[in-house]
Amino acid sequence: MRTRDPVPATTALPVLHLARHGETAWSLSGQHTGRTDLPLTANGEAQARRLGARLRGRSFARVLTSPLQRAARTCELAGYGGVAELDADLLEWDYGEYEGRRTVEIHAERPDWDLFRDGCPEGESPADIGARADRVVQRVRSVPGDVLLFSSGHFLRVLAARWLGLAPDSARHFLLGTTGFGELGYEHRLDQAAILLWNDTSHLGT
Repeated sequence: MRTRDPVPATTALPVLHLARHGETAWSLSGQHTGRTDLPLTANGEAQARRLGARLRGRSFARVLTSPLQRAARTCELAGYGGVAELDADLLEWDYGEYEGRRTVEIHAERPDWDLFRDGCPEGESPADIGARADRVVQRVRSVPGDVLLFSSGHFLRVLAARWLGLAPDSARHFLLGTTGFGELGYEHRLDQAAILLWNDTSHLGT
């Protein structure tokens, strides 16, 4: 007699859902936006609302957001402001002397500069931001259920790398647009971390 195939273990494993904030003036101009607390543009607010439509009706064991207004406002407009907890470890990379500067300007002075390898003078190193990402991963994995978090692009890219057990400089491979959505989880067991979805902007119609 043929037995019923078991349900794949992945259906019961928790998932970390993550979203980058909506558009800001500096994300449009390509300026490094670390701790400068810029608001969303009108288009950025519209992007956040579209993300909220995508997530409508979904509940999470915990919702975490960076304290910076571009992330916290995205969280609010997406419909989770009332349940979100502020988490300082979700702050964007501290770019130090490179705050507000574009990569092309930095490369004019340091042609071989790579954020994920070199970090920023008077700012954070890859090891610094990797340590913050590790703390978030540790906290999230202790939650008995799915988690949703809102943060900024470079931090979330490092978070994805550390979720997989990769070095912070691997984050250069994980591009993430404004309100880009991703899911980090597992394949079959908790020791098999995997990317389930990445940089999905289908809610924007793109």
